Amino acid sequence: MFIRRFITLALLLLATMSLPALAQPSPVWNAADIRLQMKKLDTLGSVLYIAAHPDDENTRLLGYLAKEKLYRTGYLSLTRGDGGQNLIGDEQSELLGLIRTQELLAARRIDGAEQFFTRAQDFGFSKNPQETFTIWDKERILGDVVYIIRKFQPDVIICRFPADGRAGHGHHTASAILAEEAYTAAADPTRFPEQLKLVKPWQAKRLLWNTFNFGTVNTTSEDQFKMDVGAYNYLLGKGFGEIAAESRSQHKSQGFGVAPSRGSALEYFQTIKGSTPKNGLLDDVNTSWLRVPGGAKIGKLIDAALAAYNMDDPSASIPALLEIRKSVQALPDGYWRDLKLKETEQLIYACAGIWAEAYSASPTVVPGNNMEATVQLINRGNVKVTLDQIDLPGKSNIAEKQILAYNKFTSISQTLPVPATTQESQPYWLEDVHPVGMYVIKDPLLVGNPENISALQARIRLTIGDQSFTLSRPIQYKYTDPVKGEIYQPLVIAPPVVADLSSRVYIFKDVLPQTVPVKLTAVADNLKGTVHLKLPAGFKVAEGNLNWTLAHKGDEVTVNFTISPVAGITRNYADTFTVVMDCNGKEYTQSLQQIRYDHIPLITLFPPAQARLVSVNLKHNGNRLGYIPGAGDMVAASLRQVGYEVTELGEKDIMNGNLQQYDAIITGVRAYNVNARMKYWQPKLMEYVKNGGKLIVQYNVNSPLVINDLGPYPFSLSRDRVTDENAVVHFIHPDNPVLHYPNEITAADFAGWVQERGLYYTVDADKAYDKLFTMNDQGEASLDGSTLVAHYGKGAYVYTGLSFFRQLPAGVPGAYRLFVNLISVK
Repeated sequence: MFIRRFITLALLLLATMSLPALAQPSPVWNAADIRLQMKKLDTLGSVLYIAAHPDDENTRLLGYLAKEKLYRTGYLSLTRGDGGQNLIGDEQSELLGLIRTQELLAARRIDGAEQFFTRAQDFGFSKNPQETFTIWDKERILGDVVYIIRKFQPDVIICRFPADGRAGHGHHTASAILAEEAYTAAADPTRFPEQLKLVKPWQAKRLLWNTFNFGTVNTTSEDQFKMDVGAYNYLLGKGFGEIAAESRSQHKSQGFGVAPSRGSALEYFQTIKGSTPKNGLLDDVNTSWLRVPGGAKIGKLIDAALAAYNMDDPSASIPALLEIRKSVQALPDGYWRDLKLKETEQLIYACAGIWAEAYSASPTVVPGNNMEATVQLINRGNVKVTLDQIDLPGKSNIAEKQILAYNKFTSISQTLPVPATTQESQPYWLEDVHPVGMYVIKDPLLVGNPENISALQARIRLTIGDQSFTLSRPIQYKYTDPVKGEIYQPLVIAPPVVADLSSRVYIFKDVLPQTVPVKLTAVADNLKGTVHLKLPAGFKVAEGNLNWTLAHKGDEVTVNFTISPVAGITRNYADTFTVVMDCNGKEYTQSLQQIRYDHIPLITLFPPAQARLVSVNLKHNGNRLGYIPGAGDMVAASLRQVGYEVTELGEKDIMNGNLQQYDAIITGVRAYNVNARMKYWQPKLMEYVKNGGKLIVQYNVNSPLVINDLGPYPFSLSRDRVTDENAVVHFIHPDNPVLHYPNEITAADFAGWVQERGLYYTVDADKAYDKLFTMNDQGEASLDGSTLVAHYGKGAYVYTGLSFFRQLPAGVPGAYRLFVNLISVK
């Protein structure tokens, strides 16, 4: 069972929260790891894998290239997977993208590859690249791919998908198109010349397509280049099918846990550009030190160090590694010099048994305020190490020069000012408002980065042998959990005060005012100021600036505002209001949101303190609703805003409770995919309908289902969907009562929808069902399976693939009106 919470700042400040130790700042290598990394030091080759989404990558191939062939290996995912579904919680869009980013990074920590992204946003399923490129700015994203290629300098580029319909998704096809164009453009100095201040043109040796056999689509053939990636690595103690399964199973939000495979496994490749390989992916690429002028000597030094390596005493390799480092430093500046210098230094730290970290005494700090920081380090190797200097943000040289005695733990604490210019913990791609499909990245140096670089770092200067080193460690938050032990989490850099709204949407069915509570929380001591609301046209607030005072960090105060429409409800209308706080002469508009799951680090962001105001001509029938959670959505919370009393139903309620007390029961999205108990609850639910109840089933994917018969009469689920949120909707039977009670549904109720109309529509439905709508994406056949309604016994059953789970939290007025009608079906 996954543990996920949105954490208020008060809990963050006043309670210790359990998280797995996912982000220990000091890498720990055992003797086998050191030997493997030493072999990698002797390998100069690189491969970049390109696809569209998290989970598109071939983890078995990535692991094999990174840890068996020992190439520098990267995965470029064009998007962060923002538009997918979420099997472990209710996060959508950018929030889901944050989760999937961390899942990718967790996968890379296992398979050994590096992770990169472009500015493209996953806007949901796309049926072809033409549609994709109407939403993505193709040239901007191509520029990102070119920049990453020029920076990474891959010898070989590999696509996951072909540039045609076999890719199965417009984003997939687009990724192959962009990879092919970028392969050429990256080598052309006239393309994206502004990048040449930072990187240089780069021509990869070849572009390959990693063909596949997915379900009924087999694109492999025996005339393609193939290689066996099912090797077993004794230093790792695993085969690459096992590593791949562990890596792929990190995509938990997508339900991609897989069993490991063992033994021979062939991967196939088709050449798109460049020469076709015959013996290996990097044919005609010199992967030894001979590819670097002056590198022959270094290769011999590494070979000698490998031959002499003693796994019982890695520190004995330090003299050889110091000689290698000196030789690498003597090379002219260049890609392989810089990369291998870093690898050599990491090997020296590992062989010396150097462990170092920096941490804060508090989980949050505020720019301009003081913080308590501690640097801890130890020399556990049989080698002389001198601590020369420690520099912290806002304070230099906090430690006296000293010998780090063997196995003696050193801890140095300081109170230091957090520089006032320190940026808050906001993911860099979410700092600015962005259009659909594209993030805004103002700093070109950030392009490709999977996450923010730590804003606060300790720099530790050491002397090992006769050479100077600077070791950097991010300042994190560390504490001890009584169950899980020592826990690390990212240090949160916060504004001094944040605001929290209890609801994302406020529904106005008439001109009656509503109270909107705003909770203010202090992240520093001795704060006071005012707060007001910035409202859109069409609404008014009774209060102006309200004063507030917060004496201590963690203190909270709630102030209430009264909002109402300016005039009567003459049209359906939605817009956004913002909370504005004035503190010490500066305005702040941030809320705090944290996403917590056991399999990824704590995610913190500071989105605007905003909510939607929806003025809608809405009538609703009934009052009490039962809700059966599925994979996660915010539909129940949205219905409470309408005025319904919503009760979450579980085992006892369904099997032994009185279901007839509910005017309607609704199942959450994918309930029949993720909840095994639905198989046993279904007879009770059908009995409820037969006795006069109303059951509304929201979308499920077509496989796997815990039962096949989801309704009282037969129907099947397909993969049909309408991805154009503006697609015209036709009413099959305009006189159907569902379209008239309690709200008169018209074409206007389908205006302003977000991302899509719906997904996984029904097919082969029994004639007992009424079909309400037809719709289609441009150039495709009309689909009539979005919504089914049937009477069964004294009650009614509704199945809908319309994406209400996106529309209601987004405050789409017409979606509320239609959903209320489905709840109210007679």
